[in-house]
Amino acid sequence: MNSSPAKEFFESSWKNINFMVGLLILISVVILAIFAEEIAPFPFDEAHKEAVLQGPSRTYWFGTDDFGRDMFSRIINGTRITLKVALLGAAIQLTLGVTIGLISGFFGGVVDKILMFIVDVTWCIPGTILALAVVTVLGKGLTNSIIAISLVNWASYARTVRAKTMALKNMAFIETGIAFGEKPMALMFRYILPNVIPSLIVLVSMNLPGTIMSTTTLSFLGLGSQPPSPDWGLAIAQGMKYINRAQWMSIFPGLALVYTVLGFNLLGEGLRDLLDPRLNSQ
Repeated sequence: MNSSPAKEFFESSWKNINFMVGLLILISVVILAIFAEEIAPFPFDEAHKEAVLQGPSRTYWFGTDDFGRDMFSRIINGTRITLKVALLGAAIQLTLGVTIGLISGFFGGVVDKILMFIVDVTWCIPGTILALAVVTVLGKGLTNSIIAISLVNWASYARTVRAKTMALKNMAFIETGIAFGEKPMALMFRYILPNVIPSLIVLVSMNLPGTIMSTTTLSFLGLGSQPPSPDWGLAIAQGMKYINRAQWMSIFPGLALVYTVLGFNLLGEGLRDLLDPRLNSQ
């Protein structure tokens, strides 16, 4: 008796080291974000004037910053910002990329040429420059920086969805839907999209590290999160001012960023290994 795809995926995932390690890392980040207030020993914006630029100790595990704020508490609370970047960034990129990719691949012709021209233009412009331009128009802030990065990175989703749509739209089940009078929107979102989801899952997990790093870069440059936010990019930028005196201000936020990005990268590689054989067999 043949096993279901879900059962086969579950059994294979236990044998995939990248997937399991990445999943465990991201679960730990999610737990830290959910219970940040309970885990952090101090409020992230609470200043201790008697402990300014104090090194790691039993009271302040990761030391304190130039305002006497506990770095450990700020890093723990920063996980919420990172997850917000990941979720909101993925939502915007998927909405744009999937919609444009489906329309372009399904209708083809002039519609495809126009939309692919827009995709190619977006793809060719250096991401950081375009993101800086968008932030300049929208203004500083975390949400605006997420929108800016998402408006830069959606093109890869559109290309993937378009290619899959063009391969699927002439298959028998689509022709059956047309015969039963299904409208184009129903054909795209009810018939084609479910078959593209495995590819999107892999693509999201592989692209999210870049989204997180790009948003962190904007915060580092002062265009993303603003003080007193516990954003890791902002913390690294503030720590650079005291790099010779208080290295922990930059080291620990940097390690937190590396840990989270590594989790997404490992999960993405694991998902690719697990899902690609099934995609190639279709």
